[in-house]
Amino acid sequence: MSLTTRCPVCATAFRVQRAQLAARGGRVRCGKCGEVFDGIAALVEEGAEPFILEPSPQLGLFDPSRRPPGLPLKTGTGAPPAFMAEEEPVGRGLLWGLLVLTAAVALAGQAAYSYRTEIAAFMPSARAPLDAACHLLRCQVPLPRRPELMSIESSDLQAEPRRDGVIVLNAVLRNRATFAQDYPALELTLTDEADRPVLRRVLAPREYLDPARSEPDVTRGIPAGAELSLRIYLDAGRRRATGYRLYLFYPS
Repeated sequence: MSLTTRCPVCATAFRVQRAQLAARGGRVRCGKCGEVFDGIAALVEEGAEPFILEPSPQLGLFDPSRRPPGLPLKTGTGAPPAFMAEEEPVGRGLLWGLLVLTAAVALAGQAAYSYRTEIAAFMPSARAPLDAACHLLRCQVPLPRRPELMSIESSDLQAEPRRDGVIVLNAVLRNRATFAQDYPALELTLTDEADRPVLRRVLAPREYLDPARSEPDVTRGIPAGAELSLRIYLDAGRRRATGYRLYLFYPS
């Protein structure tokens, strides 16, 4: 016994056998528009719905009494494999899965590279793998640079009595972060009685750190919560200064 199912998109009706509907759980493909739909849910009972006077071409093709003379009945009686929906090839799904996985791995790698400093700061155990990866990629895992978490706790400027024109800057830096940070640069500005700058000097870490400090200690930065005491000798020449300003910053 043949049944009738109707495409929900183009409304084309097809005659179909029960075996065809049972082959793939009722999933069928419309021979006209290519839509895949549930042929069981779209079953219609012939004669249950009266045809209007001006039926659509699809309904006209379906109803033998209303089709134009000489036009064959379109009942989808072609070969069953062309009518039943084709299953998605296994190989294509596997390929898409591999592409999605590759894209996810590439995205994760890019994120790890871009945020390697933050990852190493908040996950110390990840620093060794990141260093190893950067060794292969010829990059570095720099120390964090958060100036808002680095402060000058105290400072003073004095003249060196034993050397004319030499001043001594004493300062204490504190890393208030919960992770080690890179050494900042210091900007010292000498001012006159009117607070006008008479001398400005930018000091890089290599200029104010103790020369006896070993290179590995420098690369580890200022530990979390640690303080660093500085004593820096500077030649001010013949400039007369009555005040100073001291800032810390990280060069861009």
